[in-house]
Amino acid sequence: MVVVVFGLVLICYWPALHGVLLWDDPAHVPRAELQSWHGLARIWTDVYATQQYYPVLFSAFWFEHQLWGDATLGYHLVNVLLHASSCCFLALILRRLWQPTSALEKKQSGLVPEGAEWIAALLMAVHPVCVESVAWITEQKNTLSFFFYLLAALSYLAFTRRRTAGLYATATFLFLLALGSKTSTVTLPAALLVIAWWQRGRIAWRRDVLPLLPWFAASASIGLLTSWVERKVIGAEGAAFDLSWLERGLLAGRMVWFYLGKLVWPHPLMFFYPRWSVPSVSLIGIGSLVAVFLGTGLLWILSKRSRGPLAAWLLFVGGLFPVLGFFNVFFFQFSYVNDHFVYLASLAPLALAAAGMAVGLEKLSGWSLHGGRLVCVCLLAVLAVQSHRQSALYRSNETLMKASLALNPDSWMAHHILGFSLAKAPDRQAEAMIHYEEAIRLNPDYPDAHHGLAVELARLPGRQAEAMAQYGWALRLRPYYAEAHYGLATLLTQQPGKSAEVITHLEAALAVRPDFVDARIRLADSLARQADRRAEAIGQYEQVLRLRPDLARVHCDLAHCLAQTPGREAEAIGHFETAMRLQPTMTEPHNGLAILYARRGQLALAKTQWEEALRIDPGYETARRNLQLLEQARQGR
Repeated sequence: MVVVVFGLVLICYWPALHGVLLWDDPAHVPRAELQSWHGLARIWTDVYATQQYYPVLFSAFWFEHQLWGDATLGYHLVNVLLHASSCCFLALILRRLWQPTSALEKKQSGLVPEGAEWIAALLMAVHPVCVESVAWITEQKNTLSFFFYLLAALSYLAFTRRRTAGLYATATFLFLLALGSKTSTVTLPAALLVIAWWQRGRIAWRRDVLPLLPWFAASASIGLLTSWVERKVIGAEGAAFDLSWLERGLLAGRMVWFYLGKLVWPHPLMFFYPRWSVPSVSLIGIGSLVAVFLGTGLLWILSKRSRGPLAAWLLFVGGLFPVLGFFNVFFFQFSYVNDHFVYLASLAPLALAAAGMAVGLEKLSGWSLHGGRLVCVCLLAVLAVQSHRQSALYRSNETLMKASLALNPDSWMAHHILGFSLAKAPDRQAEAMIHYEEAIRLNPDYPDAHHGLAVELARLPGRQAEAMAQYGWALRLRPYYAEAHYGLATLLTQQPGKSAEVITHLEAALAVRPDFVDARIRLADSLARQADRRAEAIGQYEQVLRLRPDLARVHCDLAHCLAQTPGREAEAIGHFETAMRLQPTMTEPHNGLAILYARRGQLALAKTQWEEALRIDPGYETARRNLQLLEQARQGR
């Protein structure tokens, strides 16, 4: 069955394997400044280094990048393998729970037929709601955290039987790895208590609660940290998140039924669902919330006969709790619901469905049994076909966003992403601008759309003033927008007498993003043009090289500054030589080094460098002219 699970998962996700980087994938695959060992250390020690503080996840991305760089196939395969492995581990956990050993456990759960666990694994493997988590590289946070979540659960269940320190330590370590991959796994200790109640009908303090207290403490700590990062680092606060507790409760009730509905009938699925309006009093919200409580009460009454349905319901709702609106989640500004939010929580309803299917099949015989099996196979086949089609959308931003807009044309974020994607394609800037303008029309307060439009306007002759106006809008909406400060500084560089404003905007960008290499280079260049600030320029260039020591052009520019600073000529020579080594076809270091040698009276060495520059580029007129001047000087002319 393991081979079947892996085979089905590979078939379902085959179309996505060669998909390119989507939306915010570049924020997860390590940026250049994070690809070194120093960058790996920053992943763990700097909450601002990565989009979210998930150090285990971003360490995994770091190691993967060492193996295959930016090639997307490797990242997609990792997601597929993690998902398939998790489905198999789910089967192992369910076999442990459904095939108990003690008489008390058999009394409660011995009715689930053998093999039901693999039905659950197959349902999880092919269910279309999982596609977003598996086909989207960014959501390796889901597949990796789910993998560790299930391993931790499996280890802890083994600990409940044998009660050894080794098993407890292993389970705790795996749980910490899950927390470091994604914070939604904070629900595991509560889920283990639900399982203990389901097995024995009660929860014992010493046996069940006490061992999990450290887990609850770790969950609370990580949860508080993530909540702070979402609000203060990522930006999940402001008018879009200004909801009362009543509104959040009504929203939660609606979310629960939405996700359950998508598990039962996974069509249509979209990347950006419409963002619901949340009035203070809503019949839909009130009805949904009341239905949640009534459903829970009904299942509690039925638990006198079987605790399974109530346990599955509690696991489902509990698994969703971090994304039910009680905490600010950045994605909520686009939509309150999303397929990847239900990935972890879906295991309980799918397991309950698998148990029901297995029990139903056990009661059949003869041709009806064959018919029942055929129905199950057809169900899995239909789900697999739907997943295969859905995963094909994840080949590119254009394909995915156009599919989303076909179902939700008012998704301003989909318009923005499509505009960003089209802007990278040759001769499609006009289309990109249309989508940026539509995103601004739908949401005038979204600074990224203003920034994207500004970038495209800046490329067009005679539209720099419009571009500056759009950058200004972006900065009014988000004063700490580093990229907008940088873009505005770039335009101001082209205008005389604006050097002070240029430096001000670049310094503002770097105050937000100290590792913004392009902004720091431009700041260094601006400072270098002012003779009285050359020492500051040198400091900026040196900071750039601490982040990116492989930039030949920066070594060369730093060398020019050092060459004009008394007593630092030797350092200048070292940087010119480093630039030559990093980029042997670059002529400017040879010219700069030759000038430095000529000033020091080392004319033979200067001649050698200019001749080498001309060997690299026979059309390099600066070197040719300097070489002629050198010959004239040697002849006394």
